[in-house]
Amino acid sequence: MYAVIDIETTGGSALHEKITEIAIFLFDGEKITGEYVTLINPEKAIPPFITRLTGISDETVKDAPKFYEVARNIIEATEDCIFVGHNVLFDYGFVKHEFKQLGYNYKRPVLCTVKLARKLMPGFRSYSLGNLCNSLGIQIEDRHRAAGDARATVEVLRRLLNIDPSLHGVPLDGLHPALNKDIFSSLPSTAGVYYFHDEKGSILYIGKSRDLRARILSHISNTNGSRALELRAGIASISYEETGSELIALLLESDEIKSHMPPFNRAQRRTLYKYGIQSFTSQGGYKNLQIGKLTSSGEPHYVFTSYEEASAFMSNLCRRYSLCQKLCGLYHNQGSCFHYSVGQCKGACIGEEAPNEYNLRVAAALGSMKLPGENMLIIDRGRSDDEKSAILVENGRYIGFGWFDPEYAGNDLTSIRECIRPYTDNRDTQQIIRSHLKNKKIHKLIRF
Repeated sequence: MYAVIDIETTGGSALHEKITEIAIFLFDGEKITGEYVTLINPEKAIPPFITRLTGISDETVKDAPKFYEVARNIIEATEDCIFVGHNVLFDYGFVKHEFKQLGYNYKRPVLCTVKLARKLMPGFRSYSLGNLCNSLGIQIEDRHRAAGDARATVEVLRRLLNIDPSLHGVPLDGLHPALNKDIFSSLPSTAGVYYFHDEKGSILYIGKSRDLRARILSHISNTNGSRALELRAGIASISYEETGSELIALLLESDEIKSHMPPFNRAQRRTLYKYGIQSFTSQGGYKNLQIGKLTSSGEPHYVFTSYEEASAFMSNLCRRYSLCQKLCGLYHNQGSCFHYSVGQCKGACIGEEAPNEYNLRVAAALGSMKLPGENMLIIDRGRSDDEKSAILVENGRYIGFGWFDPEYAGNDLTSIRECIRPYTDNRDTQQIIRSHLKNKKIHKLIRF
């Protein structure tokens, strides 16, 4: 799968400028199968010449989400895909740098349609997107806007694939001699967890995907960077477990990485969540919340990929539950917090509100960060049409998952619960389940 991407920015340097718009079109080589387009608030002024070129002004993006607010959408949209761009290092460089600022190492295999066009379509005077499209008879609607340019790049890629269908193939150079190449033709295009093993059978890398075939082939096709080449050369065998459910794939991957700690997973997993919300009680008896970097000791109430994301979440908690900005680490001046002056804080910061009354609202805020306290079964896809999966949560704690035959079990909770394999509850599994519930990425929820 190709993720054809175009961005608009405040300037030409990824180190000093910011993204103002991004468009992602998912392309399977024949048709567009999905898209994601959004303006982005760059948190800096847009130069007048950029506005004249793109039509994007400070006013245009003032209410747009910031990059950290759309980062997860970009990760999910481009997962298992080759990152394609016209002069791809420009787009990829900006996206990668934005993620670096959040403490996340964003990596995708890349394909440049400029380089490919020069190779497969020699003789044109110019290979800029506008000139190449003119030469090929491709109409660009909304030139110098992300969606218009990205859609035009899809059409360029389509022409290139028609010229050289072998682009769909798997590069075999540099692979381990023991690796059975026949596995590539039998990989399923279903959700699951995959394992790369060395010649001794030890696990080198564990990953999950909504499409096992696409994701594994993207690894094998990735020859960018010494780390990718080292992994490709070390893979002597590949195994996988189909899950049917993307949620179960995420949960199983998380558990397996913690159990096996593969050498090619460690650096990646250290950078996923960087900050968390923790709590402590002050000498005056007030329950305080604070944002801090994650450590190996202690379980935070909620985790985030960046400080900005955590701070925005904490600010929202203060508004929803009338919490004190000072006791949430958001206000550091002497005296009362700003919210007290506008009537949103009831005076815990200066001792006007009793600790027991204030702490009740803190408890409610903390409760909102947890999985629902009641028991529930999350019903999702199975590994086949006549199967369903189930994830069990009891008293707000993740218990495990399994698969069942709906024709046999029906809605009988006892029969469904018998299929559950036990797994460990931790902050990562809580975050995974919470995210899926929030985004409604499940088929059915049974509370009991």
